[in-house]
Amino acid sequence: MTMTEIAEQRNSSSSLRKALRLLSVISENPAVPEGLALTELAKISGINKSTVLRLVSPLIDENLIDRDRVSGKFRLGFGSLRLGQSYLDSLDLRSAANEELRALMRETANTVHLVILSGHDVVYVDKVEDEATVRMASRVGATMPAYCTAVGKAIMAYSSEEVVSSILSVPLRAITPKTITDPAALRLELAAVRRRGYSIDDRENEPEVRCVAAPIFNHDDVVVAALSVSSLTSRMTPAKVREVGPMAAVVGLRISAKLGSRRAAALTK
Repeated sequence: MTMTEIAEQRNSSSSLRKALRLLSVISENPAVPEGLALTELAKISGINKSTVLRLVSPLIDENLIDRDRVSGKFRLGFGSLRLGQSYLDSLDLRSAANEELRALMRETANTVHLVILSGHDVVYVDKVEDEATVRMASRVGATMPAYCTAVGKAIMAYSSEEVVSSILSVPLRAITPKTITDPAALRLELAAVRRRGYSIDDRENEPEVRCVAAPIFNHDDVVVAALSVSSLTSRMTPAKVREVGPMAAVVGLRISAKLGSRRAAALTK
């Protein structure tokens, strides 16, 4: 490769990075629906106005950026929506979560579950088991009442009032002596989940099992699932719960990030 070709390659790479920077700046300013003026875009991006005009031209041609014919302001074009939707369509909850669930299982040496909410119940859609220690009786496809499971409470804590009221509208049966059956007490528990970022099932669904769970959010920051770490009370002591709970919360945010959630932004800062 000649020196001229190397220089051209570097210039192309630099131009691409600057063009991506412009896309990023426009996408991160949704509070300005009419778009950003040339002066604003140049100032925020740190790219001079003449270079901005040169770089946005092919982006406009590909409909990634749109420029208002009257105001001259720039905003995202429908091509960006098409790309985003293609990415979202390619996402699969289990695929996005699998690697993180396996890492959490290895780190905690306990069984990890992935669940979704269906009506008043949670459905187990994946299970990563540490077969070297305690084997859990849970299985993929099984359902459990949401109100007495850590995963159910993790989802309920971030669900709409309509969803929570529906679950609490029917009698809450005591599965074990520890099951919370008072709707008011359960609402207080959900508030505690939101404060600490993870939920706890302290022998509420199975007499000798403790679980901690964390919510998972989609690209609209809507809760769509939860993950849990479960073990016998002899292994999942109260001290262990306080250790594993924050770990589960971080993993939940990592999976959420893969699904497009902005809640995990703090993890990368």
